[in-house]
Amino acid sequence: MSGEASRVAGRGALAAAACYLTWGLFPIYWKQLADVDATELIAHRHVWSLGFVLVLMAAGDGLGGLRSALGSRQALTWHGASGILLTLNWLAYVWGVNHGRVLETSLGYFLVPLVNVALGRLVLQERLRPVQWIAIGCATAGVALLLLRVGRLPWISLTLAVTFGVYGLLRKKSPLGPLTGLSLETLLLFPFALGFLVWRQSTGAGALGRVSFLEHGLLVSAGVVTAVPLLLFAYGARRIRLSTLGLLQYIAPTVQFMLGLWLYHEPLSRGQAAAFAFIWCGLVLYTADNLWAQPRVTRA
Repeated sequence: MSGEASRVAGRGALAAAACYLTWGLFPIYWKQLADVDATELIAHRHVWSLGFVLVLMAAGDGLGGLRSALGSRQALTWHGASGILLTLNWLAYVWGVNHGRVLETSLGYFLVPLVNVALGRLVLQERLRPVQWIAIGCATAGVALLLLRVGRLPWISLTLAVTFGVYGLLRKKSPLGPLTGLSLETLLLFPFALGFLVWRQSTGAGALGRVSFLEHGLLVSAGVVTAVPLLLFAYGARRIRLSTLGLLQYIAPTVQFMLGLWLYHEPLSRGQAAAFAFIWCGLVLYTADNLWAQPRVTRA
């Protein structure tokens, strides 16, 4: 690799790492808004995100691409569906964080790579290597152990993993770039989000005018908080190898796990610890298999 290419890859890795670190620290942000209903928080996130991304697109002359996407039935269908999935993902995540389930949210994002492999087999008919089958088996055993030892299905983890996995699958099929795609998703859901916020305010239950000055600032900044990590991700993903990106993605759930365990002192039972161990074993196998297969894929 040349010196310039190495520097470009280094900047890409830093951008991707910053993205995942930011996502990992999100519980600290949402915990400050625990007094606000989770559904209202997501509605605010949609409204302020749309304003921020439209400003970015206007500055970069990207509004033409958004207008073209609005005229495409296929783009509207794909991104209408992906927008709903992203909303469900955000809602489950914020609700989990603000109800003392940070460990369970981290488990969900640890599961995402293995859900992606399973979706590739079920939806895209991709052939799985033996080690990938074993990795999926380990993850399945971990979820089953939670059900048997803890006595309840980890619905937050499964919701996060499945919605984000299917969201990624839909975005994989979309020809739109990250910023245009996010703009279209938020634009399609904007009327519903705005209508919900207006209704909440009219009933006197809305957060605006009721919460503290700090919480008002955090609500308005939801657009920046949403868009900046996605832009860092888009910058990094185009400049580093997929295997490197795959390793960096574990930063976010690892940071979330540490926050839940050490900062918020959430209990971790033996059953939960054993389930995490099974899922981490699956991730180790999955990552090692990807690293082993990457040189052969590159040569091909």
